[in-house]
Amino acid sequence: MNNKNIDFDVIIVGGGTNGLSAGCYLGLEGKKVLVLEALDKVGGMASSGYLIPEAPQHLVHPCALDMMSMRVHAHVPKELNLERHGFRSIELTPGYVYLHPDGTSLIFWRDRNRTAAEIRRYSEADAAAFLKFMDVIDMFLDIALPMMRADPAELNLGAKFKVIGSALKNRKLKPELMALMTGSAHQAARERFEHPVTISAMCALTGLAGDISADGGGIYYALLGFLHRFGVGRVMGGMQKLSNAMQARLEELGGQVLVSASVAEIVSAGGRVKGVRLVDGREFTGRAVIAGCHPKVALEMVSTGEIPSYLLTRIAMAPANAKGSGPLKVDVALSGQISVPRYEAARGDGVDLRNTCLLIGTEEAVLENFAASIRGEVPTLPYITMAAPSAADPSQAPAGQDVLYIYPPVMPVNPVEGWDAIRERVADQIIDQASEYVEGLKGNIIGRRIEAAPDFTARLNTVNGCVVHIDTTTLRSSTMRPAHGLGGNTLPVEGLYLGSAGIHPGGGVNGMAGRLAAKRVARYLAKVSKYGS
Repeated sequence: MNNKNIDFDVIIVGGGTNGLSAGCYLGLEGKKVLVLEALDKVGGMASSGYLIPEAPQHLVHPCALDMMSMRVHAHVPKELNLERHGFRSIELTPGYVYLHPDGTSLIFWRDRNRTAAEIRRYSEADAAAFLKFMDVIDMFLDIALPMMRADPAELNLGAKFKVIGSALKNRKLKPELMALMTGSAHQAARERFEHPVTISAMCALTGLAGDISADGGGIYYALLGFLHRFGVGRVMGGMQKLSNAMQARLEELGGQVLVSASVAEIVSAGGRVKGVRLVDGREFTGRAVIAGCHPKVALEMVSTGEIPSYLLTRIAMAPANAKGSGPLKVDVALSGQISVPRYEAARGDGVDLRNTCLLIGTEEAVLENFAASIRGEVPTLPYITMAAPSAADPSQAPAGQDVLYIYPPVMPVNPVEGWDAIRERVADQIIDQASEYVEGLKGNIIGRRIEAAPDFTARLNTVNGCVVHIDTTTLRSSTMRPAHGLGGNTLPVEGLYLGSAGIHPGGGVNGMAGRLAAKRVARYLAKVSKYGS
């Protein structure tokens, strides 16, 4: 870009999907937009690349892989017309499969009746309980979705009428919904199901969202509702295709993107944003700034004295992997392909389990992983999510080979020994554990890439390695996300807006937080233009 062009309507700090989404929506409004990204390409957590030196043809997803959240909010890619710019996704069928240590499995099909049929193989009572449970989850989604898609700082009468209508229609389920929303995910599974395979499958799925023993964690069953209502997808060609499509759409709308552009300061004076200053000294002016990065990182970049100290304290103490656990990521390039013959033979129905996301972890294992991580210890029992992206999209690895995405959701953020001392050893442990469930892993490894919480923090400029920025809880939603006084449509600095996973509606690759921020900024700029400064 021409560096003489330094004055913009809106400057966006962070070129992840939310920052790019905000830029696109503002571009549609005819605004002059600049997106600044510290890394050498856009995407942030929604990126992919050839990141294993020994395997230059194996495509790696260092963070996000599955496309469930954007399927929930499918209006975003449609509104931005991303398919014209190379974005294409497919639905995984099935989406998730739980593998039990005894060789049996339970498929979470998109069709709830097919999922119930899976459960019926273990318990008729569990199958009936599951279908009744889905009625409660449906009620929760019918209430939550309209509000997820709206700005919580606005009146939203239409969305509220939908919520009231759903509540009245399902009022008999209200006690069960309240129990779900206030209790733990583990409690919800134990209340309803009797067979260890059913209970373990529910624990392994909801543990992806947070501590299954925490009060309020029953809302994690939204994952199950989303899976059945919207399905699971993948971006063909890798997640970078989505981010690149968003960049291309932004540039088509006249916006500009500057990579390798680390922001040192969000410049503010007299309670009004003025622009940004980069680490290399360059400065850009703007009438508004959207922080597409972590809210804590953003507010601490604002000129000294412009954000009240109590708000800086409040955001610094907002929970981010607060229970001491966070994911580990191990990407593995293989000279062959994985297979799941023991489980496929036990099923006998011809379902290809290579093409899905595999969940490994009994009820005991999921609980042990959270408990050990709180103590700063590496869990001993396997709780792993695993997928071969090259199975659904063979272009992501050489013919006859796989790239494997291994994601243990619960590992200590700050282990007693420190990650530098144990990173390789823990990766060996995870590969050993995974090899007990799939074949073709050990003995075929060309190279691997490992990231733990400190690595996520360093690479993605997040806090405490938290990939959703702020922990997902009932007390950190709506205008309370990221914290009281920071989740509305105004901040102490006029013209400054938050627009990342740290605000409503939360984490996931969907662009919704950026969409919300863009609409807030558009209203602000219209007001400034009408009434002047």
